[in-house]
This record gives sequence, C-alpha cells and structure tokens, in this order.
Amino acid sequence: MSALSLAVRDSSTMLRRNLLHARRYPSLTLNLLLTPVMLLLLFVYIFGDVMSAGIGGGGADRSEYIAYVVPGLLLMTIGSTTIGTAVSVSNDMTEGIIARFRTMAIHRGSVIIGHVVGSVLQSIASVVLVGAVAVAIGFRSTDATILEWLAAFGLLALFALALTLIAVGMGLISPNAEAASNNALPLIFLPLISSTFVPVDAMPGWFQPIAEYQPFTPAIETLRGLLLGSEIGHNGWLAVVWCLGLAALGYVWSKSVFDRDPE
Repeated sequence: MSALSLAVRDSSTMLRRNLLHARRYPSLTLNLLLTPVMLLLLFVYIFGDVMSAGIGGGGADRSEYIAYVVPGLLLMTIGSTTIGTAVSVSNDMTEGIIARFRTMAIHRGSVIIGHVVGSVLQSIASVVLVGAVAVAIGFRSTDATILEWLAAFGLLALFALALTLIAVGMGLISPNAEAASNNALPLIFLPLISSTFVPVDAMPGWFQPIAEYQPFTPAIETLRGLLLGSEIGHNGWLAVVWCLGLAALGYVWSKSVFDRDPE
C-alpha cells in the first residue's frame, strides 16, 4: 500500500472514530450550539427593535436586525463548535489513547486529520442548524446569487478549517479538558467584540481598532455582503488572509506539538 493510500485509509478510520464519539456524547456539542441560538433569540426578540432603530437611525424594524445579526452568529457558531475539538483532542492526549496510537502501524498524522475533518463537518452542520433557526424566525437572503451563496459557503468552510486547526493546537498543549475549554474561550469571546451585534463605527473611538483588526470582523462583513448584498470592500481579501494565516499557524503549531516526543 502506498503512503498516500495508507494516510487516506487511516485518516478515514480516525474520522469515523471522532464522528462516533460526537454521536455517542452529543451533550458538549449541543451545549456549545445553544450559545449562538440563545444569543440569536435574545438579540432578535428582546433587543431587536431597539438595536435596529439605533443602527438604522430610523424606526424600529426587527426584520432588519435579524438580517444584520445572523452572519455574525453563523461565524460565532463555528467558534463555539471548535471548543469541543480542543476538549476532544485534550482528552485523547491525557487519557493515553494517543500513546497507544504511536505504537501502532498507522499514519502518524491520521489522528489529527480525523479530528480536523470531523470538527469541520460538525461546524458546518451546526451552522446549518443555526441558519435554519434564523430562517424560521424571519431571516431572508433574497438578493444573493448562486455564486454568492457558494462563496459564502466556501468562506464558512475555510473559517471552520482555520479555527479548527487553532483549536487542535490548544487541545494539544492543555493538561486536561477544563484547561482546553478555557484556552479556547477566545473563539467565543472575539465575536462579542466584533461587528456581530453593532457596526464598528458605532463603537467608542478607542475601541474601534480592537474590533476592526481581528479575524472575525472582516469575515463577518464579507459574509454579510455576500448574503445581503452590502458593501464588502477590502474585507473580502482580509478575511481570506486571516483564514489562510490562522490555518497555516494552526497546522504548524499542531504538527510540532503532536510530533514532539512524549516526556
């Protein structure tokens, strides 16, 4: 069997293993998925009228705020889901299964590949579920073309891959599942200080650079532009650069830690 065939076979096995774990123990994924759903319902039904009036400068219109907030919450869903990846990787490292895998005749990188691919699939599934809730409460994207929908899906998948690789690195360096969950908290915290809920221009001047120069804001503005037909500007290439940079960083970081000989 060639090296490529061996890698594909073993990675597929590890992917099935991770998907089975997610199916047998769905509580972590469901708990993380509830965060963006609850925020969606909270901001639409409790703050929607007030927020839409403040952003638009006119009358209250909850439907406009639904359109504004959903793209950010879709990306926040990805950040929430990848926390489960960090916890799962940390569990594998601390419970001894990785040490056992190291002694077996399997492709060395298949364990990480299984976690990454499995997490990306779970992230996309979570985005679909949150998107379904958004559509059920009134979100519509009637102006987007087929190409824009494909570009939006590609951005979501690329963003999921980038955050997953970062989460894998966080899990690998964490001594236990609790530490992994804490280390990955910025993946939920950063969307809260981005343009998810209000435009960057509406924030205090000293805070605007913090919200603007981080990975979530350009990705949110790009996704918002693709789905709603708003201006994307330079956010498109910034989002792609952020995704590629984070993916490369996460890959190098995860590989170096995973390949390190155990003490």
